[in-house]
Amino acid sequence: MTQAFEASDVHPTLILRQAFSMFPTGVVAVCAMDEGKPVGMAVNSFSSVSLEPALVSVCVANTSSTWPRLKKSANIGLSVLGADQESLSRKLSSRHGDRFEGVEWTVNDDGALFIEGATLWLDCRVHDQLRGGDHEIILFEVLQSHLFPQVPPLVFHQSKYLGLAHAS
Repeated sequence: MTQAFEASDVHPTLILRQAFSMFPTGVVAVCAMDEGKPVGMAVNSFSSVSLEPALVSVCVANTSSTWPRLKKSANIGLSVLGADQESLSRKLSSRHGDRFEGVEWTVNDDGALFIEGATLWLDCRVHDQLRGGDHEIILFEVLQSHLFPQVPPLVFHQSKYLGLAHAS
């Protein structure tokens, strides 16, 4: 059964948000050190862009108070969260509280911070930034990657967190 809305029923932005939620995505922690403290946020707008040069992208809301702190770091760690890290994703998306309380993480010499238990770590630096409506599109150059293929990813679909079932 299809779902349709009359223009007077629901605000167009809400309809578009629901439409975008139909595309399942992974959840990525974007993290670095800022003045000796961990700073980070969760995004689900991650995409591979290019192999040569190695580029990935994320989109960040123009209203983000975290991105201005992150982009000061020489390197930024992208951690594709594991299936059991839903609570961490929620914590990194919160506007209140200590986002890193109880979180196991590691940091490299260049300030990129990585989340333990993730399925992938990408050590990155900002390559370019583009305006994209109410978001900024950040292109990252991938400097190094660490894969943890035994860790299934966290999936976000229709505003819910899901696990991936492996077909055998």
